[in-house]
Amino acid sequence: MKPLSYTQISLYRSCPLCYKLQYIDGLKPKDRWYFSFGNTMHTCAEHFFRVKVPPPPSLDELLQFYEKNWLSEGYESAEEEASYKAYGREILAKFWEIHSSDFRMPVAVEWMFNIDIEGVKLRGYIDRVDKLGSGGLSIVDYKTDRELFTRDDLEKNLQLTLYQLAVEQSWYLPVERLTLYHFRSNTPCSCEPRGEAQLEEARHLVLAVAKGIEEERFPAIENQYCPCDFAEHCPYYRQKTIPEPRDTEILGGMAVAEAVKRYVSLQSQIKELQLEFDEIKQMIIDFCQAEGLNRVYGREHAITYKLVEKAGFSEDEVRALLEPEGLWNRVLGLDQSRLRQLVTDEAVAKDIRRKLEALRQVISTHPQLWVRRLIEEE
Repeated sequence: MKPLSYTQISLYRSCPLCYKLQYIDGLKPKDRWYFSFGNTMHTCAEHFFRVKVPPPPSLDELLQFYEKNWLSEGYESAEEEASYKAYGREILAKFWEIHSSDFRMPVAVEWMFNIDIEGVKLRGYIDRVDKLGSGGLSIVDYKTDRELFTRDDLEKNLQLTLYQLAVEQSWYLPVERLTLYHFRSNTPCSCEPRGEAQLEEARHLVLAVAKGIEEERFPAIENQYCPCDFAEHCPYYRQKTIPEPRDTEILGGMAVAEAVKRYVSLQSQIKELQLEFDEIKQMIIDFCQAEGLNRVYGREHAITYKLVEKAGFSEDEVRALLEPEGLWNRVLGLDQSRLRQLVTDEAVAKDIRRKLEALRQVISTHPQLWVRRLIEEE
């Protein structure tokens, strides 16, 4: 099996079919401006820190590099591209101001890892690894998301967890800090490293994804990114992408669009009727209870009212009876069906069965109505 990356794992988890279409069938997603923008900013941050000795590039050098490596793919118009290009310059200027004043050489920049998790290869690139004063390591991953990251974002971020696994397994040094660097605000959002339980959970997740891919399990799963660029291959969106055929019919000679419209209309009617049904049912129940009646009559039908009782057992009482006899495990806590079996089981002492039957009590009541045609009575 080919090595997995965080991106592949994340895509498989959100939609296995989309993973298959991209990484097995080789379909290419459309260019998106946010991918181009993010990649450009990542490349510039890498250029800033990838120096053999201090100092880092000057601001002019960094902006020249930015212009030369700007990615234009995916923008919907020249105006949109120009706007984001100016925005990127502002971000980089602030980035340079912050990091050039106290510049420190990283341990690694755009570091490629390739590790083994119980036979499954995991590979990827980490934006930056720093060494802290304590001797431990800090992992930094750049992001161009719109919103600043919350504590929950940091603590549940699978990418940082996998990066910690890779660094500690490769370098035998402890990771002491994990950071998502919010590029738009030039804000490092940091948290403590993962504990062993979370790292182990991530290992199991990698293995589970690898198993799903090996077993060719590629169901379509709807998520926040739907529809994707491959809607024509998706069972949720494929029919929508097909031009309306002139004579497409389904059951009863009805066109698909007409069937959908009719279904929605009927569903709405059912809901309205159900509300009316429930209201009239409660009116009849209230009337019977107020008048002390068990049946009310119309011209052609009669409705019988009864208060139905549901019998059961009290857990505390049953446990007190059965536990000393070694029978409590037979009912798995308080399984009502198993208790009923126990009452009729002749292998159980007769006095125990009798006492158990005596513990049966009404645990709930609910009103119920039965309809009868008056001609049946006659």
